[in-house]
Amino acid sequence: MGVIGSSNISGSGVTLLKPPNTVNERGYWLPRHRRSAGVARERLREFLADVGGGGQLLDAAESVLTELVTNAVEHARVSPGRLIAVRLLASDGRLRIEVHDASEERPVLRPEVGGDEESGRGLRLVELLAVAWGCCPRPGGVGKLVWAVVGPVEGGS
Repeated sequence: MGVIGSSNISGSGVTLLKPPNTVNERGYWLPRHRRSAGVARERLREFLADVGGGGQLLDAAESVLTELVTNAVEHARVSPGRLIAVRLLASDGRLRIEVHDASEERPVLRPEVGGDEESGRGLRLVELLAVAWGCCPRPGGVGKLVWAVVGPVEGGS
């Protein structure tokens, strides 16, 4: 008789553990370089391949991560050599994406962007694809972290 947890399957002699909410987490550093968004997407795909249900989050997560990393590369006014940190946390069918940079300047959600403008739509896309997003100072560090949560809306599917 093997005890693996807390609820007995009738007549099987095996007790199975119902796992608590599992949090999968990964973090990594990237240079402030135009290729960093592509590297971030590769690492996101690797991470979500190891997360149950990760495939369902992939499309939205790739777009959101790309926008947040691109913003950190293009708009963070920091000293040369400063890195960008990315942190991914998956739990309960959702993915929290964090992008940390050394700039204190917070991102601004721009009003309507004209059709002929080449940039300015990134945070609108994040707003559309994420359940929630925001920005706050980096705990214990210089700069800020911009975060977004991708996954089903609370109470929805």
